[in-house]
Amino acid sequence: MKLSVKADYACRAVEALSFHHPNLRPLTIDEIARRGGIPASYLVQILIELKGKGLIKSHRGKSGGYALAKLPKEISVGDVVRATDGELVELSVLVDSASPQEIQRIWRRIKFAAEEVADGITFEDICAEAAVKPQMYYI
Repeated sequence: MKLSVKADYACRAVEALSFHHPNLRPLTIDEIARRGGIPASYLVQILIELKGKGLIKSHRGKSGGYALAKLPKEISVGDVVRATDGELVELSVLVDSASPQEIQRIWRRIKFAAEEVADGITFEDICAEAAVKPQMYYI
């Protein structure tokens, strides 16, 4: 399992859109980039992929931008990673190899565990966790 910077940026973009939800005004690319700490030039391609997978939607025009196509509780980290990187854990080479069945079962268990965790974390969860993050106070 190797996650890409693209997947990380995609998660940051969806997080920014989730924090903004349910505001009716869409966020511009520059706003998403600023909120997520993402290079705007790279973000365009990511947003196109997320839109193509039905996770976000775009609004044209002067006041256009991007918004979630689903509720934050309906979008998981696994959904976003698959939209940008494909499978979370690719096993085709390992399962087709000459590895013993016992080892192949271990690889499948690891794949299942990773997918279960990624699919079990929604962007509603991420926003809720960020909201209760302890604040540091200085005197």
